[in-house]
Formats: sequence, structure tokens, C-alpha cells
Amino acid sequence: MTSPYQIDIVRPDELGASERALWTDIVRDDPAYASPYFRPEFAIAAGKVAPHARVAVMHRAGRIAGFLPFQRRGRLLQPIAAPLNDYHGVVARPGEGPGLDEVRGLLGASKAQVAGWVGAETPGPRLVERTCLLAHAPDGWDAYMAERRGEHGKYFKNKDRSRRAFERDCGTPSFRFADRSLELLDRLVELKREQYRRTRRHDVFACGWTRDLLAALLETGEGEFGAGLSVMSWNDEPVALTYGLWAGERYHFWFPTFEPRFGRFGTGGVLTEETIRWGAGRGLRTFDFGFAGESYKKYFCNGAQRVLEGEVEGPGWRAAASRALDALERRPDGALARIRASARRRFAVIDACETTPWA
Repeated sequence: MTSPYQIDIVRPDELGASERALWTDIVRDDPAYASPYFRPEFAIAAGKVAPHARVAVMHRAGRIAGFLPFQRRGRLLQPIAAPLNDYHGVVARPGEGPGLDEVRGLLGASKAQVAGWVGAETPGPRLVERTCLLAHAPDGWDAYMAERRGEHGKYFKNKDRSRRAFERDCGTPSFRFADRSLELLDRLVELKREQYRRTRRHDVFACGWTRDLLAALLETGEGEFGAGLSVMSWNDEPVALTYGLWAGERYHFWFPTFEPRFGRFGTGGVLTEETIRWGAGRGLRTFDFGFAGESYKKYFCNGAQRVLEGEVEGPGWRAAASRALDALERRPDGALARIRASARRRFAVIDACETTPWA
């Protein structure tokens, strides 16, 4: 069956002013695209550093129907800047854009991998639902914190004690927000790399371009879209840091970390509180904590967004083998499915980071 879409593939910085404006209008009008990862500014920054980064401009009936920022690894299709992209999908008006498998075919890829796909696809063996946790503060900081303390009073009382213990033993901390210092960025990256080594996770910063992406995003300025670091310091020494992206009324926590020797004071949680307080004061109303998993997130979050993770594959023996494995996974305890999902996730990150000259 012939597709109704015609595709132009361009570098993100080749988008014209009218195309950027249309893209921005689409994401502003649809709450599904509230995340900063859906903004054209993110794609343009990624296009400067992410290998093989492109945008598919989709035309239908003589007009632009949507946009898909992506990257190629051989015949593998991934979201632009993966693995540093928590939300992705075809940016289009409702009902106007193609689905994931149709996009794969249009772009000539044998497989498409996604980690936070926002679209109309139905979950199944190859596309599983994941939960991203959100902290909604529609009425500002005071109302939000009163609601959270009402539900998790013990946790926040412990945070108060930790803050007082820090002040008793170390002194009064200072806080900075929306900081764009490359020196602080490099310290955050260093701490995250140490954490990856301790926990034996794949080091997403070993390839180099991922750090350069964070630096490029810091250059986007003070507009509706932006990026910066929140920092808790003691005697001018950072004791906790987090990178943040924001667009419209949404803020995304990214790469939270802390100096291990200050960990007993719960500095990461203190900085999270202060960042939400700062953000609510400047009109931000939703704070995105990313994928569920870490236990501390449930104390701050009062909402969620569902996304899809997995892959779709074109016809052939590889796809048939994958379907056979899917059938084997359907055992009552789900153990094989969990193992395979973990392995898929790890290898998807490696595929995205570790590019090769022939990709």
C-alpha cells in the first residue's frame, strides 16, 4: 500500500523559520508534547553534536503534516540524541501523522527503537508501557508542598532534619538555579561517571558527544525553552547538582547527583525541593522526574504520563526470531520478559552512544 506521506530529510539547523514556527505551534497546542524534548530547540541543539542527527519533514496533500527528529545507526532508527531523549514521537496535529512502524518504513530502516514514545500505538510484546512520574504544582509552591507533606509527612520531616543537620555540621548552604557554567557541568558529568562505575551501568558520557549535547543546550538562552543547572553549595563547593530542561510550564529533572561524602545529609532531596520552589516561583507548573524506579520520586510526584518502550521491525527472519522469543516470554512469572527488557534497554543505550564509522 502506497503511503500518503512524502518525506524530506534535513539537518535540524536547515529548518526554515516557518517550519520552526509550525513545529512550535503544534507542541504548544497539544499537552502530549509538553516535554521540552519535543521542542525544535532541542532538536537543533542535538543536531550540532549527535552523530547522524536529522529531521524528517512529512508532507501530505501538499502541506507539512508533521516532523520526526531522529538519528541513524546503520539501518537502525532511533530518537534524536538517544539515549539522552526521554520523550519522542511524530510531532503532528491529532490524527495527521504516521505511526511508528509506518515511519520506520518511510525512512527505510529495518528496525526502530524507542524508549519514551508518545503516540497512538497499542502496547504489546514489542512495545511495553512505562511510567514517567510528574509533580504537578498548578497553584504554586505553597499549595504543592502542603499537599505533599499531607501525604508523606514523615519523609519531609526527615528532609527537614537532614537540612538542619547539614547546617549544624557544615553551615548554611547556598543555592543557584539556571546556572550555565561549563565548569559545573563538567563536575556533574564527573560525578555521574563515578556513579556509573560504582553501579556497573553503561557510562553514557564515555563517548563524548553526550556531554557536548548538555553544553550545547546551555547555550539556548533565557527564552521559553532553556537549560541550566541547579546547585547546592557549601563554601563554594557543589554538594548536589541536577541538570534541568524547561519549556512552557514544564521542567524536566535530568542527571541528579551529589558528592558522596555529603550523602548522609540527603542533599539531593534538599536540592530537589529548592528547585521546585524556584521553578514554581517563575511560573513552572509541572516537574518531570522521568521514569519511575527510584523510591524518592514517589514522595514528590502526584501525577504520571505513560509512554512506550521497545522496538518495531520490518519483515524478515530477524523479526520472525523476535516474535518467537516474544512467545517464550509469556510465562506466568514474567522473569524472562524482565531479563530480556533489561538487556534490550542496555544494548539500545550502547547502540546509541557508541557509533561506528559505517553507521
